[in-house]
Amino acid sequence: MRYLGFILFLLLPAVVLAQDCPATADRSEESEQVLKLIRAAPDEASARLLTDDLWRIWATAPDAKAQEMLDRGMQRREAYDFEAAIAAFDELVAYCPDYAEGYNQRAFINFLREDYAPALEDLEQALDLAPKHVAAMSGQALTLMSLGRVEAGQSVLREALKLHPWLPERRMLIEPPGEEL
Repeated sequence: MRYLGFILFLLLPAVVLAQDCPATADRSEESEQVLKLIRAAPDEASARLLTDDLWRIWATAPDAKAQEMLDRGMQRREAYDFEAAIAAFDELVAYCPDYAEGYNQRAFINFLREDYAPALEDLEQALDLAPKHVAAMSGQALTLMSLGRVEAGQSVLREALKLHPWLPERRMLIEPPGEEL
């Protein structure tokens, strides 16, 4: 019996490690290729189709467990069950702290609830993990503007539009005095 306890003691770290989120795949090169195509798109409709490709990249979680959490959170958001959506994204962020989309989605829920401070924190984390995540950038711009930090929001929006000139948020850009857009 003592040997059984010893064997279980040795196996315990393997069981704990099996519950960890795998490393998030680096898909930045793939994202950059899509962004190049978007910048070259002849019109908004073409760019929108390419943007769907970006969302497929961002919304591909590191493993099936994380994917289930992401999908559940997004389904709860679509049903306007923001509490359950936040719970799913909290679970996802705790499980996969290096997966940017968990933070981005949780930020979106907080933005919808007009809880801007935690939204901004999550967007900053998402952008630390995925600096060219244009959806997180536009979310950060909108959040900053909602907090009354219009100049900072406009600056972030301009940076996002350099990467993706067809973002719908481009209509929120304010022309600086003395400059043409």
